[in-house]
Amino acid sequence: MSQEKIRKIRVGVASCGVAAGADAVLELLRSRAESIPVEGTGCLGHCYAEPMVEVLLDNGDSIFYRNVKAENGYIDNILSLGEKDRFEVPPARKAKELIKVLALAGRIDPTRFEDYTENGGYEGLKRALSMTPADVVNEVKLSGLRGRGGGGFPTGTKWSFLAAKDAPEKILICNADEGDPGAFMDRSLMESVPHQVLEGMLIAAYATGATKLFIYCRAEYPMAIRHLKIAINQIYEHKLNVINGRELEIIIKEGAGAFVCGEETALIASLEGQRGTPRFRPPFPTDSGWKGYPSMINNVETFGNVPLILREGAAAFAAIGTEGSKGTKLFALAGDLKNPGLVEVPMGTTLREIVFDIGGADPDKVKAVQTGGPSGGCIPVELFDTPVDYDSLKKLGAIMGSGGMIVIGKDRCMVETARYFLDFTHRESCGKCTFCRVGTTRMFETLERIVAGKGEMADLEFLEDIGPKIRMGSLCGLGQTAPNPVLATLRYYRHEYEAHVKDHQCEALQCSALVDMYLDKTNCIKCKLCVKTCPVGAISDDLVIDNEKCTRCNACKDVCPKKTIHRVKKGSIQ
Repeated sequence: MSQEKIRKIRVGVASCGVAAGADAVLELLRSRAESIPVEGTGCLGHCYAEPMVEVLLDNGDSIFYRNVKAENGYIDNILSLGEKDRFEVPPARKAKELIKVLALAGRIDPTRFEDYTENGGYEGLKRALSMTPADVVNEVKLSGLRGRGGGGFPTGTKWSFLAAKDAPEKILICNADEGDPGAFMDRSLMESVPHQVLEGMLIAAYATGATKLFIYCRAEYPMAIRHLKIAINQIYEHKLNVINGRELEIIIKEGAGAFVCGEETALIASLEGQRGTPRFRPPFPTDSGWKGYPSMINNVETFGNVPLILREGAAAFAAIGTEGSKGTKLFALAGDLKNPGLVEVPMGTTLREIVFDIGGADPDKVKAVQTGGPSGGCIPVELFDTPVDYDSLKKLGAIMGSGGMIVIGKDRCMVETARYFLDFTHRESCGKCTFCRVGTTRMFETLERIVAGKGEMADLEFLEDIGPKIRMGSLCGLGQTAPNPVLATLRYYRHEYEAHVKDHQCEALQCSALVDMYLDKTNCIKCKLCVKTCPVGAISDDLVIDNEKCTRCNACKDVCPKKTIHRVKKGSIQ
């Protein structure tokens, strides 16, 4: 094929692409492509293949290239339509995904207003404005859309609460405080299609009579904030913020990274300039929220679905998913799998399909999956035929959450996994209520003892007893869900806890206090890299590891060219 057949070139320059070097690729392509337009786009979802380049041909076809480097050889290959490094979506993923919310991600320049409007943008707002506000609320109700922030509350019902209020000011808030480790759904949407999120907010403002709009976004998302600011200025320029005869202000508030501010009343407190701590309910925010005004909060993905509902109709949206969970859901896949990234699937898709078919994880190497972030539950591989919807996950002791999904391999210790997640949640507790502040700390201390080989069977009974009490006694969702990883792992992996306590063994050989380091001299080439690398001098010149000195840092194991150094069960070395 000749160069003349290239119509346009796109480079994914969302955060994942930039982290992999996409900015440099974009710059070099622009300098080399001569008359061919080269534009930056948002997230393509395939984090494992970044940086990614899409070449659009005159005949309408596209060719994707993966793992592109800012080197002339890679650029020459692309401009000549070479076969090297071509990328195709894995067939299993293509068969299982249903791209709706992410349809424009990676396909348009997120900073160009025309790119969005030429692809159906603001058609949903246009249709909404042709309806009565009550009809718009009813349309959202009929769609079956539930809040994508984790709670799963019916969106249309929440809108009706705010719409019914008679107040001089009504506040609409977009929760963009995505704090779950491993979650990047909201970030990707804001970076890739900021207008889609804002269009959803404008539709909601019309339907509910909201007079002021806030986006509460974590400051750690600079690209998302930058793209949102550009989009807001474009909205002002085109007067799209004139709703119900009133010019609406759209304000971005940058959060300081407190996980608890994902809880709606803590978020409102932060918006008011106060310490981000949850408040007692009632009153609920739709009765008394920001500065006492009726306020409503939806998250980024929820608002991102709204333009689709208004553009395509409630029936089309409700036709996707399960009886109680309609539409599609975005998931951030991470952990022990081949193809991490952002995926979109119909509600009701099984965990097995997501983890193995889409994520490319090895069925022989997977132990569990953590859904719902650090407050979610660990679901064993034996239950992977479970459909992913709000109600099915709840039955397993897990939650949907915002959409983080971390695959856990068989070489991971489930006790350590629970300790890791609880370390996060107990540190992020605002400290307001005793059950959360003290209870999660005591659970964490107990897990610390167990992974250190100092636990007792009574500790397991303590964890099972205090966990439900923390759930019931905590004021907000952080404390109410914090025990989930511990209770879920105790439910499904109690034998691992008992091995730690009774036998002082870690089956996964992950807990350093319960393993020894062993150098097998059979294949050792006596290079002594291990001796030179050990930071505490625990390896002698005759290549014997002193496990009393050893800190189990794995430095020797990592540098060994023959892989002769192993973690073994404590006390097993003769």
